[in-house]
Amino acid sequence: ARPHRAPRTVAVATPNKGGASSKKPVQPPSALAEVASEVKVASTEVDALADYVKARGGRRVIRKVLIANNGMAATKSILSMRRWCYLQLGDDKAVEFVAMASPEDLKANAEYIRLADDFVEVPSGSNKNNYANVDLIVDIAEKEGCDAVWPGWGHASENPKLPATLKARGIQFIGPTAPVMSVLGDKIAANILAQTAKVPSIPWSGDGLTADLTEEGTIPDEIFQKAMVTTADEAVAAADRIGYPVMLKASEGGGGKGIRMSDDEEALRSNFEQVKAEVPGSPMFMMQLCSQARHLEVQIVGDEHGNAVALNGRDCSTQRRFQKIFEEGPPTIAPREIFREMEKAAQRLTQNIGYIGAGTVEYLFNAATGNFFFLELNPRLQVEHPVTEGLTGVNLPSIQLQVAMGIPLDRIPDVRRLYARDEDGDDKIDFMEDEYVLPERHVIAARITAENPDEGFKPTSGSIERISFQSTPNVWGYFSVGANGGVHEFADSQFGHLFASGPTREDARKALILALKDVNVYGEVRTAVDYLVELASTDAFRENTIDTSWLDGLIAEKSVQVSQDPLLIVMCAAMARAKAHTKELEAQFAESWKRGQLAACNDAAGLQSMLRFPVEMTFRDVAYTVDVTRKSQDSYSLKIRGASSQDGIVCRARERSDGTLIITPMGAQRAFQVVGLEEPLGLRLVLDGQTFLLPNQNDPSELRTDVTGKLIRFLKKDGDEIQQGKPYAEVESMKMVMQLVASESGKITLKKPPGSVIEAGDLLAGLELEDPSKVKRATPFSGKFEPKGIMPSDGNIWQPDFSMMSMDDTMEEDKQVALDAAVEAMDLLLDGYEHDVESTVQQFITGLQEFVASQVELNGTEKWEMAMEYVGRVVSRYLAVEARFGNTSPEGAVAELVQAHAKDSPATITSAVLARSQVARRSDAIASLLRQLPSLPAQVMQSGPVSWQGDFAPISEDVKSDLERLSRLRRPEHGSVALAAANILLEKKLP
Repeated sequence: ARPHRAPRTVAVATPNKGGASSKKPVQPPSALAEVASEVKVASTEVDALADYVKARGGRRVIRKVLIANNGMAATKSILSMRRWCYLQLGDDKAVEFVAMASPEDLKANAEYIRLADDFVEVPSGSNKNNYANVDLIVDIAEKEGCDAVWPGWGHASENPKLPATLKARGIQFIGPTAPVMSVLGDKIAANILAQTAKVPSIPWSGDGLTADLTEEGTIPDEIFQKAMVTTADEAVAAADRIGYPVMLKASEGGGGKGIRMSDDEEALRSNFEQVKAEVPGSPMFMMQLCSQARHLEVQIVGDEHGNAVALNGRDCSTQRRFQKIFEEGPPTIAPREIFREMEKAAQRLTQNIGYIGAGTVEYLFNAATGNFFFLELNPRLQVEHPVTEGLTGVNLPSIQLQVAMGIPLDRIPDVRRLYARDEDGDDKIDFMEDEYVLPERHVIAARITAENPDEGFKPTSGSIERISFQSTPNVWGYFSVGANGGVHEFADSQFGHLFASGPTREDARKALILALKDVNVYGEVRTAVDYLVELASTDAFRENTIDTSWLDGLIAEKSVQVSQDPLLIVMCAAMARAKAHTKELEAQFAESWKRGQLAACNDAAGLQSMLRFPVEMTFRDVAYTVDVTRKSQDSYSLKIRGASSQDGIVCRARERSDGTLIITPMGAQRAFQVVGLEEPLGLRLVLDGQTFLLPNQNDPSELRTDVTGKLIRFLKKDGDEIQQGKPYAEVESMKMVMQLVASESGKITLKKPPGSVIEAGDLLAGLELEDPSKVKRATPFSGKFEPKGIMPSDGNIWQPDFSMMSMDDTMEEDKQVALDAAVEAMDLLLDGYEHDVESTVQQFITGLQEFVASQVELNGTEKWEMAMEYVGRVVSRYLAVEARFGNTSPEGAVAELVQAHAKDSPATITSAVLARSQVARRSDAIASLLRQLPSLPAQVMQSGPVSWQGDFAPISEDVKSDLERLSRLRRPEHGSVALAAANILLEKKLP
């Protein structure tokens, strides 16, 4: 489990700007005593860090820090501490940061690895192999010569073994001591201490227990055991005493893990196994669910000099499954005098036991009565700490670092500024009595997570190509994933955090909504960004009348939905699939040409499938079959089978370099940005930043997983009956344990063994349906295919928008534009695309007549010559393909094209073969055009003799040459064209 290192001089893999690894020598470890001596003995060289620590009354210098974490925690810590180094010391490299990096994080292009000075690759897999492996962390810190370890949140941050082992090795832990962490970090012990200190507590499994700490700073074991529930039966007994609903908690859990709410005994027994699996080995306890409560917390920091400061607090009441979604501050729901009592209680609790470092004391608050109850104390920094930073101006990771260097809290500049003191002064601050400057702004934070809000916020994993977000003066954010990165199955689901501020809560709320609307995540993961916009827009959130159960209620009722016209979603999904289909076929043909596989030119079915094909999809229990007709290289006509009207919609799809499609429907006033990603369970569509899943029509006799992770266990045995809506298996994904629910009733047949690594879409079990006739199936679409704001159209021409032109401009320009559009349609028909022959030819003739006739500055002969130029262009386009294919075999023609274009432009070959595959329609169009030529002079010359015979309407030499070539075509498919060309030559008495 240990990284391989050479003796004495250690080689550490370091990312360079190109993303590759290089080797950088690192000096052997220096003893902490030697570092501490730098405070006492002035160096002959300028040493800003040592001078700062000495001037501020510190006890040790920390020059090199191991970041024992990943993701958001590692990213934020390096950003914040490096910022402090530069602003306070003038050197952003004053402290060196070493990161730990698993293969999954390296592959995901995790941002923190780029930010770190060095990194050490650690074993892959779950965090017990790497970021939560205390022995590994300590070993790396010692071998890399680190003076301190920053634990962050999650992983090993609350494991008392880490600070204890580091202390034994002479390495500073940036956080509380092991005994204090043990007693406060454990939620059971913390509640016993709260009761001992007479802090109000909620009814729980340890009601009435009090204790004095042992010499080691822990709760006596016999008292601790009394508060625990160790079996499902004990949990049920405690719940019967406390009263349902109850919350079962793992004392070492956090971040939504190891906590479940139960309404009855059946749910409690099931939840007991889930909590045990999510936080293995953790003691468990139970609390009564406090209804209509707000979740408020106080940010505290203690130092080794006995000081404890409260840095205001946060309201984290918007949570689902006890996982916070929005965090905000200050907690305006609590009157200032009551919240000050909560701050002082938090200070007393932590100060009495010598707490060192940053921590959070959490309370449940009843707004109606003003009562508050101790919930827990988290002996670590929390992910939402930037809310406090935005309110107080205090850089919390840098405060942690300075406290770890032994600097008193009242000598730290950020803290002194908060208390309106001279930042360079040394006068004492009484944190229990002196008041800090109250915040004049409100901050609201939103977590950006890889979760699917349509499926109860199930975690998702996969690649992330890029994230689009722009900070503003009122909103900033940070992300743990870089370009071409991702969120892997062992990572936390959160990969970003936004923070909006304003003079009032309402200003901050509006700023947050605008920022969320501008966040776009391109990749395979689902996000809840769109849902957060709708959530922040609800009346309850705007009026601040929510409680901790509010969001779970909304999710259960599905009362918050991301709004969008279903038919618009179907239109864009059809376009995404159509574009992907034709792009894939073109790539296959191009590969054939490169390999010299000439027979591909005879693949009539493949060529036809590039022009006409169906796409199928299901959305909100409605099944759609869309018949797609390709109108050009990037435009398609869409018609839904079963629609009451068979009018279609024509859309153009242009692809940007990042893969985003810009879809423009004909007749629409706007374009749509679309990203379509095919997943095992269906198409995930990102439409103008909103994400929708269009699932495949699944076989109800197959039970498939919709998450990637590990199969923990089946809840039923092979051959057992399972009921619709009931769980049949438990899986672990993104460090969360969740249940998979049966969509139908029947007899289960297990297909995968417990412990299997699973991917989304994998078959876990078969299901012999109890009653196949009752299976819910998608209903075929019926009705009008009319997406909001888009008019049906199956026309050939992209009409210009004349609304912004004057009448005179319109009269002068519309005939030119109409002719250009008609020429484009004619060209597309000759290129093989699906356009009606007769209407397209007539459109061309009419457009040509009207435009040439409108050129009043030209005489009749000049008008005829102009008309002949347009006709000649069309005929030449036809001949460019048919002259090549008309006098040799298809393979021979393609062989010539391959020799000329296969290397540099295989698409040219495909275009020619596609056009040739539609020779019948192309020939009909040219024959129709040639048959109408005799009537053209009378329409365009409009003066003098206009007879077709003789020299009154002469044909140019170029057109004559093309007509002669047409007349010599001898294949059956060219018969009508050759005859029409020969007749013209005869009528004009041309040899």
